[in-house]
Amino acid sequence: MEKESVESVALSDDDDNIIAEDVRQLNSTTTKGKKTLKSKVWNFFDILPLGADQKLKSQCKKCGAQYIASSKYGTGNMRRHIKVCKRNNTRDIGQMMISRDTNSLSLGSIQYDSNKFHELVMAYIVMHDLPFQFVEWAGIRAIHQYMYPDVDTLTRNTAKADVLKAYQREKLKIKAMFEEVSGRVSLTSDLWSSCISDGYMCLTAHFIDKEWRLQKRILNFCFMPPPHTGVALSEKIFDLLCEWKIEGKLFSLTLDNASSNDVSVEALRSQLQLKGLLPCNCEFFHLRCCCHILNLVVQDGLKHIDRAIEKIRESVKYVKGSHSQVRKQKFLDCVKLVSVGVKKGLRQDILTRWNSTYLMLDNALLYRRAFEHLALSDSNYKSCPSA
Repeated sequence: MEKESVESVALSDDDDNIIAEDVRQLNSTTTKGKKTLKSKVWNFFDILPLGADQKLKSQCKKCGAQYIASSKYGTGNMRRHIKVCKRNNTRDIGQMMISRDTNSLSLGSIQYDSNKFHELVMAYIVMHDLPFQFVEWAGIRAIHQYMYPDVDTLTRNTAKADVLKAYQREKLKIKAMFEEVSGRVSLTSDLWSSCISDGYMCLTAHFIDKEWRLQKRILNFCFMPPPHTGVALSEKIFDLLCEWKIEGKLFSLTLDNASSNDVSVEALRSQLQLKGLLPCNCEFFHLRCCCHILNLVVQDGLKHIDRAIEKIRESVKYVKGSHSQVRKQKFLDCVKLVSVGVKKGLRQDILTRWNSTYLMLDNALLYRRAFEHLALSDSNYKSCPSA
């Protein structure tokens, strides 16, 4: 069974020199008093008074093990002891004796790995979309200190650096996958605008790996400065292809039906065709997003019932508005009064997504009688769908 220890400490190579200097300062102590010891090792060891042999010794604060602390002997023994000390931060005998891996009794304890701790915190931030300052929150630090008193104190800058390192590692892995792909890579791309009107481009790769499994990887989600012209889009995509070194493996590019995308595809196709990098005489290079086409068809059909949909949309906004707590309560009272036995809530649609409009209509129909009663009890409500 692998022997584990509760605590390890990260000491730099310079600590040897620091500790040696501390010991020399202690040996040369004058009547003015002892000088301050600043090395991390002295968090775990005490200096003992000189004995009959006149040798300077240190003693472990946990188990009492003694080592010679003279500068000529170095600090290797003390540093190694810190990692394997049996009584290092063991809170009770149960923690010390029960192995988590095998649930059996063993005279060992939990080993703290600083690198593993950084990796877990980084993954937690990414998985749950947390801000980097999460590691500086007092509650989180209190939990970490409780679990392991000598845990590394992380800052937002450290968390950011760990995430960027993880990104670079994953990027290298995907590049290695592309190098092993013998076939072609198909791309999809789209643009978004943030709430402050900043543009972003997402580029996703679809390919079959060497094990014949379909893979999908988001290569880039990057800032796209204006203007979003066709030429600017083609240059951005080509730069990203070169960054991933897959410009020679490209098969198709799927985009929505925006006019700027037609220009960007033609520019990119010409650039790749000049280098002879596209197969099948570029016949299958530009594919149009079928979901976007379907959305355009549905949106065109919804125009014929636009007045009814607009009333339902305004009704949902009236009830769910950010400053309508009183309205919400009135609506809930109406729901109880007409005995609507459903638990689904109202949903606001997004104009560019027809399926969200369908979900809004589907839920609103369940509360039709509640809306009718709200129109009778609230004179400010003017958008009743049945009116």
